[in-house]
Amino acid sequence: MSKILITGANGFIGSHLVKRFLSEGYEVLGLVRKSSDLKLLEGTDVILKYGDITDYESLNTHLAGVDVVIHNAGLASDWGSLELFRRINVEGTQNVARAAANNSVTRLVQMSTTALHGFEHTRAVEEDDAPNPQFNYSLSKLEAEQWLFDFASESDLEITAIRPGNVFGPDDHTFIEKYLVAIKSGKIAYINHGRSLTCPTYITNLVDAVFLAAFHESAPGEAFLITDGLEINWREFTEALTEKLSFKKPALSIPLKPAMHLASFVEKLFYLFNSKTPPFITRYRVLNGGTDYHFSIAKARRVLGFEPLVNLPTAVDETAEWFRVKYNLENSNY
Repeated sequence: MSKILITGANGFIGSHLVKRFLSEGYEVLGLVRKSSDLKLLEGTDVILKYGDITDYESLNTHLAGVDVVIHNAGLASDWGSLELFRRINVEGTQNVARAAANNSVTRLVQMSTTALHGFEHTRAVEEDDAPNPQFNYSLSKLEAEQWLFDFASESDLEITAIRPGNVFGPDDHTFIEKYLVAIKSGKIAYINHGRSLTCPTYITNLVDAVFLAAFHESAPGEAFLITDGLEINWREFTEALTEKLSFKKPALSIPLKPAMHLASFVEKLFYLFNSKTPPFITRYRVLNGGTDYHFSIAKARRVLGFEPLVNLPTAVDETAEWFRVKYNLENSNY
């Protein structure tokens, strides 16, 4: 049975990957930093390896005997300098790939992003459509992915890239928890009445795709867009959650152009004061919520045999139940 190493194993996506590969009987190594919060890995049989993707020497010895690396660690944010994003997402990826090649790892699955295709799509984007990175995060992820495919051509390391949409589900503290907290407190507004298409990607469906990419004979050399395969707008997605949680629906809406002007102004203020904390509104968030941002999964279906097995009602049920338990909603006035 193959030995799998997952970088960023302690996070939302990483911990779900760990549990899936363990459930299939694989020996799983989880690369984490010594300062990492390990709560999401409690009770699992993952073998922890301490290292930092920005430090090659801390990685190299951990990859001995590993067959597949799932490179999930990185900086995913709509705020930060290009220098910081490049150091983690580009140079960190280069360190992981070089250490993998040095240890004769067979395959590396890169967790990339749909964001490298940019926003304001007029149709469902496909993998071969020209990239259009508009922000530091997506610039760094595109550079990392392109470098990996170039590196594969001069080494024996197989490379596959997975480009997820807006990932959500239980244990998601980055997107869905903050989004639901804002809805519950009434501190959220749609952009353009929530009519823009979005790309929800339930965590279980994403993990299924990664599992397929780790072993499928046709995966090397390919990138795959992964979403739940839905044509759904922000209002429909949001109201599915509010109905399940008995929350009031968002009542406010802001037109796209004024929202972009506001985001640009706020960003300039935060940059002026060299803030490390993201603003409450950014151009990335406005474009994500106010333009059609959706993708075709036809290639993943055709090549990998991928199918989103968890439908939206089930995904919403499981996410809402996790949130309800976390905040003890039935026994409080949260």
